[in-house]
Amino acid sequence: MPGDPRDYNVELTGGGNDPEPSDAAGQPRPYLSVLFRCCGVYQRVYRSADNATYRGRCPKCARPVTFRVGQGGTDSRFFVVE
Repeated sequence: MPGDPRDYNVELTGGGNDPEPSDAAGQPRPYLSVLFRCCGVYQRVYRSADNATYRGRCPKCARPVTFRVGQGGTDSRFFVVE
């Protein structure tokens, strides 16, 4: 845009249908669906590269959350963070 003093450009492609993040083998990365009740928003929290945890933050207030992966856990894929 001529005359625009901002030093950045935003390019949107794909119409919001971006592919899910994938691991090194090209497989979709596992994620949990998390409702952050503090701000009333949902966020996908993806598993870490070492497969030991799921770590994320509330997209509004940045409240951190960590879920450990281990024996005796749960099969649930949806959580509410108070």
